[in-house]
Amino acid sequence: MSFDRHLAEIAREYPQWTIWRSDAGRWWATRHHPLSAAQRDAGCAMTIDADDPDGLRDRLRDQERRAGEQRTWRAGPAPP
Repeated sequence: MSFDRHLAEIAREYPQWTIWRSDAGRWWATRHHPLSAAQRDAGCAMTIDADDPDGLRDRLRDQERRAGEQRTWRAGPAPP
């Protein structure tokens, strides 16, 4: 599959990120919106990279999981 097709597929899967491939062949994603302090504390990153499209998808899934855990925690009762 061409890298253009990979780019388009990943961009559709993760619309809140800008996806690109560098001249050096690394795959990158940058969030469209700044991170909150809570997201940073949860281990979220503004920009991530990987060696290939599958690796980038893995990193994006991890970022969503981290953000999801934070949203779940924030949705619960306030800590004492």
